[in-house]
Amino acid sequence: MATVELTKENFDQTVSENPFVLIDFWAGWCRPCLQFAPVFEKASEAHPDLVFAKVDTEAQQELAGAFQITSIPTLMIVRDRVAIFAQPGALPEAALTDLIGQARALDMDEVRAKIAAESGTGSGTPEA
Repeated sequence: MATVELTKENFDQTVSENPFVLIDFWAGWCRPCLQFAPVFEKASEAHPDLVFAKVDTEAQQELAGAFQITSIPTLMIVRDRVAIFAQPGALPEAALTDLIGQARALDMDEVRAKIAAESGTGSGTPEA
């Protein structure tokens, strides 16, 4: 699948309509971003069932600001509209493949329960 260019206009729709989205925040002047681009593209070809998307932080400053992107490249993974991973730095191919496998293996019901508990909206008792 081709990589999708995300903008503030299509971001919400893309993330809500797709259960698994990998987002590369990048800029054209960023050498590590340019080095990571072929790795990201190759992974998109190896995982056609996932959505691979890019946010040009220069063109989409408002979107980058909304996610507090302060270093690029930053890779973010959104599953079921929950950001489950966000980390700056270019990943080597093997690390990206491993990360995708770990993200696929997550039990999203468990993730949502943990988020609810941490935000105080869970049904568990508070820790002493």
